[in-house]
Amino acid sequence: MITSGTKGYWNEKKMKLRQKYPVLTDDDLCYSDGKEKVMLEILSYKLGVTEHEMVRILVDL
Repeated sequence: MITSGTKGYWNEKKMKLRQKYPVLTDDDLCYSDGKEKVMLEILSYKLGVTEHEMVRILVDL
């Protein structure tokens, strides 16, 4: 989903997510290498969607 070297890419996605889903906080969107699965689980839970749906949301942004 997100690989190292894509910090600018993630910052763009993060801004779009915050605009579309104001319930998400900076802590929810804090990206760390190797912690993508945890972040995906948190985002899925907060938005009430499955992890598969969350991946789709991220891809479609």
